Amino acid sequence: MDRRKFIKVTGTTALMAGTMPISSSCNRKKELAGALPPIDPSQITRDVDVLPPLNVKEIRIKIGATAPFGVLHLSDTHIVRADDRDDERKIALASRRVRSMAYGEHYLDEAIRYARDNGLYMMHTGDLYDFVSEANLDSCAQHMLAADWFVCAGNHEYSKYVGEAKEDEAYKASSREAVQGAFPNDLTFASRIINGVNFVALDDVYYNFTERQHELMQEEMKKGLPVVMLCHVPLYTPQALSDELRFTDGNCGYLTGVPEEFTSKYDPGVTYPPGQEWRYRKVQQHSDKPTLDFLAWLKEQKLLKAILCGHCHRYYEERFSKTAILYAVTATYKGGVQAVYFE
Repeated sequence: MDRRKFIKVTGTTALMAGTMPISSSCNRKKELAGALPPIDPSQITRDVDVLPPLNVKEIRIKIGATAPFGVLHLSDTHIVRADDRDDERKIALASRRVRSMAYGEHYLDEAIRYARDNGLYMMHTGDLYDFVSEANLDSCAQHMLAADWFVCAGNHEYSKYVGEAKEDEAYKASSREAVQGAFPNDLTFASRIINGVNFVALDDVYYNFTERQHELMQEEMKKGLPVVMLCHVPLYTPQALSDELRFTDGNCGYLTGVPEEFTSKYDPGVTYPPGQEWRYRKVQQHSDKPTLDFLAWLKEQKLLKAILCGHCHRYYEERFSKTAILYAVTATYKGGVQAVYFE
C-alpha cells in the first residue's frame, strides 16, 4: 500500500501545503489519523504553548557543491499514535510511550516550518515514529508530503510493539510493504544528487550492512561526486565507542561495526532466560563480516565527506575517516535538529 498516494488522493494534505497551520489542530488530527487516548496531565510538565523553541545547531561543510545549499537534518522524532484501527495492546503501548516523547510531532512540524522559511531540504535519519500502527503510518505519510524529504529507516520504523520480539530481517519483512508505502524513497538503499553532492541513504537498523549495499555503494562512488551518507545507527570509531560505554555503564555501544572484542563484553551482569538470548546487546549489536568489510572499505573512500545519523539521541561530531566526519543529531522529540550548509 502506498499510503502517501492514498492520503494525497483523499485531499487530506492540503493543509500541509500551506493552506493552514501544520500543527496544533486537534480536530485535524482526529480526522486524519485518529486520536490517542487522553494524556494524563501529571505525566506532562509543560504545555505545548510554553515549550522552548526549536533548537537548531548549525554546521557548515566545504564539500565542492556546484552551488551552496542547506539541509535540515532530523532524527528520532518518535511520533506516538494509535487509534481504533489498531488493537488494544497497541493503544495501551501508545499511552505509555507518549509520556516520554509527547512533543516529537510538535517539533517535527516546527522543523518543517523552519525549513520552508529558510529554503532547506529536509532529511530524516530514522525513527520518525515509535512503532508500526495505522495512525503512525498515516502521520508519517502526511509529514512526508509536507516537504521535500530524503530519508533512511530507523529500527522503530519496523518495530510492532517495541522490544517484544527478536527484530531481524524476517521480522522486518512482515511490515516492510506498509512501512515503505509511507516514505518517499527506498528505505534499504537510495541516492539523491543535490547541486553536485551525492546523498546516499542506507539501512543499518540492526547494526549491519549487507553485501548488496556494499555493491550499490561502490556504484555510487563511481559517479565521482562527493558523498554524504545517511544511516540511522552511528558508525564505530574508538572514541565513539568509549563515549557510548560511559553513557550505558558498559552495557552496549549502540554503534554499527563494533569489533567482536568489544561486543563480546556487552551486558555485564545481565542474564536472560533460555529462549531469550536475542535480548542480549552482544547478540543484537554483533557485527558480521559483510559489515566489517564494508566499513573497512568505506574508510578508504576519499569521496566520502560526511555521515548524518541519529539513534543515540544526542548531538556529537566524530571523525570517521581522513575525509569524513560523522554528525549525529539529537532526538526531535527533545526539540533539536541541525541545519547543515554545504558549499
